Amino acid sequence: MTARHIAVIDIGKTNAKLALVEAATLRELAVVTRPNTVLPGPPWPHFDLDGHWNFFLQHLAQFHAAHNVDAISVTTHGAGGVLLDSAGNLAMPMLDYEHPGPDTLAQRYDAIRPPFAETGSARLPMGLNLGAQLFWLLETHPGLLARVAHVLTYPQYWGWRLTGELATDVTSLGCHTDLWNPWQGAFSSLVDRLGLRGRIAPARRPGEVLGHLRPEIAAATGLAAQTPVSVGIHDSNASLYPYVLGRSAPFAVVSTGTWVVSMAVGGADVTLDPARDLLVNVNAVGQPVPSARFMGGREYEIISAGSAARPDATERARVLRDGVMILPAVEPGSGPFPGREMRWTVAHDTEGERIAALSFYLALMTDTCLSLIGAGGPVVVEGPFARNAEYLALLASLRPEGVEVAGSATGTSAGAALLAVGSSSALPTLPVAVPADAADLSSYAARWRDLL
Repeated sequence: MTARHIAVIDIGKTNAKLALVEAATLRELAVVTRPNTVLPGPPWPHFDLDGHWNFFLQHLAQFHAAHNVDAISVTTHGAGGVLLDSAGNLAMPMLDYEHPGPDTLAQRYDAIRPPFAETGSARLPMGLNLGAQLFWLLETHPGLLARVAHVLTYPQYWGWRLTGELATDVTSLGCHTDLWNPWQGAFSSLVDRLGLRGRIAPARRPGEVLGHLRPEIAAATGLAAQTPVSVGIHDSNASLYPYVLGRSAPFAVVSTGTWVVSMAVGGADVTLDPARDLLVNVNAVGQPVPSARFMGGREYEIISAGSAARPDATERARVLRDGVMILPAVEPGSGPFPGREMRWTVAHDTEGERIAALSFYLALMTDTCLSLIGAGGPVVVEGPFARNAEYLALLASLRPEGVEVAGSATGTSAGAALLAVGSSSALPTLPVAVPADAADLSSYAARWRDLL
């Protein structure tokens, strides 16, 4: 039977969400969220897996009672892995990837990690390389390796709790983990160096059926025991998936949230510089995808400081005329300008000016990322920034092949739902008109680049 309603577990760095997606339209019929609060420890900052689980079960039951749930899919942030013992319990709490612990062993880890040429994985701080997390955990906790029976990437942890089946997926492994060779489609040499060969669960494609519900989960939620659960997918790749299915290259997708991830399909052949947070992701059909990242959502939160101001035409014009700019980087630990200290070129006078300059900054960072990965063709923006007029206006003035916004409010949930639908149709998009002040926006961008 074809699935009509898909429940999507969608965990970003900031929020955990359960969405009910209508298969025919990819429209979200119901959405519930809870903060992805990091618990302080002991033994270290870690994610509230049990809190999320209880939340998901409660709302799966409610969604099913109201609409009938025909299938389940999962998408999560990257840099996440779960260690299980032989009884299926956590061998250790799931480390928050922003914990600096792995940095204390950085030199020793660097001595064993494979080169960029093997993995396409940039060296990142803290626990942003899953391999660095695993190395730090194993080195600082004697006896842990003996207790670890299975290593799961994060989407498949939830799949395991739902079905009892063990897996990893190629998009999560290909997400700067150092554990995957995207050109060979196989585990990297790091897996053996960590002593984890045979313990990392088998790698599968996200759209495969992982399994069906455990009997106790079916009983707790009211869902049918034969409800299929997809293998699951990394969130940025969930945003990319509909376009991989339904578009001809070249094109690029910009997935916005806490992280802004730009992904180029069929673009120019460029040399990626891992020092600028460029990397190779792996899409849902196993293909390498040149990508670039910066923490744009976090940067927006820092500079906006909760302001709900919206720039008016006068404020926007003043920012462009007087060159009110943010120079990178607000979050210097990631992105194309690592280690640089953010500064304002000219003081803003109003809240609206501050938000306009911030939005322009984020668009300029995105354009930089797209250029560095050789993006060609139209650019599709999905996520929160697809509703930011100043961001879209500047990006549209710089991208001659056009900018479009995703018709779905949340591309991650729609993309993850498509794993269960098996459709080959792309999500609808809306073109962004080139703004009337495009010349002023282009001049502003040129000044920004000159100042860099």
